[in-house]
Amino acid sequence: MNGPDRQEPFEEPDRDRSEAEAEPGPENGDGAGGAGGPGGRSEQPDTRRPPRIPLPRTSIEDSGQPLPDPPLALDHRVLKSLLGAWALAACSVEEAIAVEEHLGHCGPCAEEALRLRDAVGLLHQEESLDLDPGLRNRVIENCLGRRPPRIPVPEWAVPYDAETARLDALLRDIGDSEWHAPVRLRWFDEDHPVSRKTTVAGVIAHLLAVDGMVALALGLDDPLGRDAPPRADPGRRTEAYWRASYFPPTRAVRGPWREQTHELIRTVSFTAGRTQGSGSGGLTVPYGAPDEHGRRVELPLRDSMLDRAFECWIHAGDIAQAVDYPYEPPSPRHLHRMIDLAARMLPGTLAERRRAGLAAPSQGLVAAGAPGRSLRLEVEGMGGGEWFIPLDSPGADASPDREVAHVALDGVEFCRLAAGHVSPEEAAAGQVGDRQAIRDVLFAAASLSRM
Repeated sequence: MNGPDRQEPFEEPDRDRSEAEAEPGPENGDGAGGAGGPGGRSEQPDTRRPPRIPLPRTSIEDSGQPLPDPPLALDHRVLKSLLGAWALAACSVEEAIAVEEHLGHCGPCAEEALRLRDAVGLLHQEESLDLDPGLRNRVIENCLGRRPPRIPVPEWAVPYDAETARLDALLRDIGDSEWHAPVRLRWFDEDHPVSRKTTVAGVIAHLLAVDGMVALALGLDDPLGRDAPPRADPGRRTEAYWRASYFPPTRAVRGPWREQTHELIRTVSFTAGRTQGSGSGGLTVPYGAPDEHGRRVELPLRDSMLDRAFECWIHAGDIAQAVDYPYEPPSPRHLHRMIDLAARMLPGTLAERRRAGLAAPSQGLVAAGAPGRSLRLEVEGMGGGEWFIPLDSPGADASPDREVAHVALDGVEFCRLAAGHVSPEEAAAGQVGDRQAIRDVLFAAASLSRM
């Protein structure tokens, strides 16, 4: 039946055939009677898709471009002689290509090349660009060995010379803005930690003011001038210097501080030379006015120079931490001298704390030189050692025979304790014996600190 109600079955259109029918040609208006008009070609854009399989690429020989140079034709003997230069990357490009192609099919040469490359790696070890910290001392010792100084620096002043030079090198490396970086000075007052906020420049001003106490003892000019409070302690001198500055200290304070350190070293060298060698001529450095009992805190000149070296190192570490600068402890020989000074000051400090009611009462006073109770202080690490601290009388003879307690600390940690940078409860790595004696000695060590 072919009536109007007849429906043709549904068929999927043939995509390829449809696209083929859409191609321009004689049947689709590409001839004289096509859609483009009489005698014309259709102007519709070409919407043909790219071929699914890419066409073969044109050979370089057919492109007209210059051909690359062929690899060098070298025999086995010549290529083997080039292995050393190839391992050092000293061959030309052509020679390197020839060697690498040869290594792909020559086993003995490939093994030899591998050994040479490993050997070259040993010749080029990575090294730091920073100078060796001990280079300065070695150069100075070599120079002094060839030509000894007419007036040498006394041995007890060498740590101060070294620490001020190290701090000055740190100050040379920091920028202008870092001189205003905040620094917190920390110390112990009786049994409580105390702190004072300042800047990098303020720390150098503090060192300048306290070093001035040594300068006064040597007959040099006081850096505080007329603003210096009479017979003041280090903290009051520092506050007076800070108040006298119309503006906060800047990097300009570095020059006067460094000039004063040089002058101190020159003067103590002449002083030691006049007193026949390493002595200090009996000079002492007072640290403040006498207390209510008339006792005056003072140190011999040689101990005072060690004290100044110790404080210079501690505050240099404070500055380095504020500006994120790497800073190492002193050399073991100098560190040992600083620890020895702190250990020798502990008996007197412990007696002062006992008189002030800050330490346990004495369990048996003895005459000077007589044996008494003692604590063994063991300082570990480079620069460490063993010291026996008398517990009851500062002048007692401390010995292993009367040992009642034993404390072990790291050398740098002990110095941080004596500087008031770590609490006594956290300092000791090992404790054995009388707990009260250990506590009294550790708090006496923290009491050595000051602003």
